[in-house]
Amino acid sequence: MVVAIVGILAAVAYPAYKQSILKGQRAQGRTALAELLQQQERFMTQRNCYLAFTTNSATGAATAALSTDCGFTTSTTVPFKTFSGDSLTKAAYLLSANACTNSGGAAVSMKDCVQLVATPKGSDSEVGNLRMTSTGSKDCTGTAGGTTPTSALCWP
Repeated sequence: MVVAIVGILAAVAYPAYKQSILKGQRAQGRTALAELLQQQERFMTQRNCYLAFTTNSATGAATAALSTDCGFTTSTTVPFKTFSGDSLTKAAYLLSANACTNSGGAAVSMKDCVQLVATPKGSDSEVGNLRMTSTGSKDCTGTAGGTTPTSALCWP
């Protein structure tokens, strides 16, 4: 009887626990994007251009993209934190930055706009990638972002 009650409680509590963990990780990803946007704006003030970069999901190493419209013709180190949280090993999200796209889908100059992306290290099909641009738009790529990009799950 006790085992059955414990089993029922565990069946109810575990999914709620997992959702609570995901909610905290999403908040951590949103915070990391906001901090990265501040760092990108500071970089923009100093160099008159945003810095595009990718982060390797296996190693966590960030690689800056060379940008001829910004005059970056040699390899540039990424001076930003490229993950959420306190350490790469415990990070819930890896961060990257790329050029925004216009309504036709063409890339906009890195002097005008940057899109920041937080990619979850684990599975999160409801939210997927969190995205934020320097122009103020925010959305996500998961199922919650399909019809309402500012869904409470993505950007409460």
